[in-house]
This record gives sequence, structure tokens and C-alpha cells, in this order.
Amino acid sequence: MKIDGKHYRTLWPDEAAGIVHVIDQTRLPHRFEICVLRGCAEAESAIADMIVRGAPLIGVTGAYGMALAMGEDASDLGLQGAYARLLATRPTASNLKWALDRQFAVLRAAAPAERRARAWAEAAAIAEEDVAMCEAIGAHGAAVIGDLAARKGGARLNILTHCNAGWLATVDWGTALAPIYKAVRAGVDLHVWVDETRPRNQGASLTAFELAGEGVPFSVIADNAGGHLMQHGLVDLCIVGSDRTTRTGDVCNKIGTYLKALAAHDNRVPFYAALPSSTLDWSMRDGVREIPIEERSAREVTHIAGRASDGATVEVQLTPDAANARNFAFDVTPARYVTGIITERGVHGASEAALVAAFPAESAR
Repeated sequence: MKIDGKHYRTLWPDEAAGIVHVIDQTRLPHRFEICVLRGCAEAESAIADMIVRGAPLIGVTGAYGMALAMGEDASDLGLQGAYARLLATRPTASNLKWALDRQFAVLRAAAPAERRARAWAEAAAIAEEDVAMCEAIGAHGAAVIGDLAARKGGARLNILTHCNAGWLATVDWGTALAPIYKAVRAGVDLHVWVDETRPRNQGASLTAFELAGEGVPFSVIADNAGGHLMQHGLVDLCIVGSDRTTRTGDVCNKIGTYLKALAAHDNRVPFYAALPSSTLDWSMRDGVREIPIEERSAREVTHIAGRASDGATVEVQLTPDAANARNFAFDVTPARYVTGIITERGVHGASEAALVAAFPAESAR
């Protein structure tokens, strides 16, 4: 996708130099900077500190973290240690474990002398598969958007999304935003309501940054405005991403998603989750009780960063000095509130039967 008219991916490797370039998403939208990962520890920090974020991109970064680790210590002990450290960086998104498990299986079967080359090749394959899956998600989701637009007789379609599930959350294209990009390129007239997504404001900063770069009409709204818009007929469709989705169709996503799903259900607004199959956790049935919910630093709630009048990025405190804060990063939307799940294989019902039918081999493992 585009930044100032130039195509970028969120991550690109240089195997010969033994480094990985990533866009530093903590600097966006006011500064565009590239961060260079030179070892496994830097990959771990990039994931934990949200220099890279979004479930698919976290998985790909983890895969490259394993490749960097094999350049440092390709022994069995080094392999096991890198796997454990990378897995501990973010507990909620299933893509990280999926990618690390895939790398571990390949590397464990190889001799230590072969592991570096094998790890770089497998990481590249995982990255390219992510791009292909996201583009396919875009095509399937664009068909949903096109059908709704046809029913409106060509009138502008209003879509609400939450957090950032665009190309910045993946290697390219995105999940929830990929259908929007595809639909716009197909000539659909649409407008996006962008939830600010407190406390890290990924909607106001990252989704708005993406949509502006692609020339997609949008408006940033306060997180609590979505229900009001739905009550007044100003939302035709909700599309969100997911960090982990159970085999029964429960969708875990950025905190606040559940409330949007409740409002959509009450106002009969279709509510879709868009995700690659690497986000499906076939071991879980009850998302509310089984999915581990990351709790991040309270400082993300008590403080906020933005651009000052002199152009400098500054952080300010929002709360009284004595204020206690809790920062739950995700919530779970039960399948009964999800109209459909969009994956690289199509649009499926949010149920075990529908997901298993779409992914028979994967669900049986």
C-alpha cells in the first residue's frame, strides 16, 4: 500500500545482511521512520513495544525473529530459547504461536548448520502467504460490500471499523480494510467511520493514516459514537479484524469491539470479522473463558501522545496523579453477534460447522 504515493510493505528483510526493516508504528502518523532489527532481542522488543502490531504482522515478525536468532545461536538450546522468548511477547494473538510453531517444526528437523538458511526461507514464505491471504480476504469482503452498495442503489455506503486492521497490521493489504481498498478500486462509493480506539488510538492514528494515503473518504469518531450513528441509520456495515477467533466463531479483537457488535446487533447492522486462517485457534471453543487477555501498562490509559503546535511529538497526562488505571487490551465478541467471518477462502457463518467445513484439514489437527 502507499505512503506519499510510494508502495511500502510493513516489513522487508535483507537476508544477506542479516537484518529486517520494519515501519516503526509508534511514530505514526506524525513521523515516518524505519526501524532495523538486527537480532532476536530486537524482534522481541519490536513486538512487545508495538513497533509492529496487528496479529498477522506479529506472526510474521516472530518468524523473522526466529531467523535472526538462528544467526546468533542455531543450537537446539538456542532454538528452544528463541521460541520461548518470542512467544512470551504478546499473549493474545494466535498468529504469533502459529508462525513460531511452523518455524520450530522446520528448524527442529534441520541440522544446526542448515537452520539459518531454512529459517529465512520459511519466514519469507510465511510473509508471502500473509499477503496472498489478505488480498483474497479483500476480494471476498469486497463482494459483500458490493452487494450492500447495489441494494442502496449506488448511494454512498457507510462502513464502521475499529482499531487498525489495515495493511499496517499485516505485511500488505490488511484484513478488515482490504475489502474496503478492493471495493474502492472497483468503483464503490463509500465512507469509513474510524473509531479512535483508545487507549493507543490505532484508529485515529494508523487507520486514518492509511485511508488518507489511499484516498478513501473517512471521518474519525470518538469510540462511544458508533452506537449513536447506528441508531440514526448512518452505518450500513461494520468490519473488524481479529487477534484470535475460536473454532466456534467467537472473535477476540481490540478492546471496544464487543460494544460495537452489541450496538450493531440492536440496530440490525451487519457485523463481520475479517481474518486469515492463521488467526483461527482450533483448540478453543469458548472465547470469553479461554482466550488470554493481555493487560498492558496503565500509562497507556493515563497518558496520551500527540503533535504539539511546534511540530514536536509530546506526551501529556490525562488523569490526576493519584488515579489508578487498568488497561485490558482486548475483548471477545461471542459468535451470536457476528454476521459472518471473512477469510481467504470466502465468507463463512460464525459457527463451528461453517468454519470446519471451510477448513476441514486444519480443524482436524
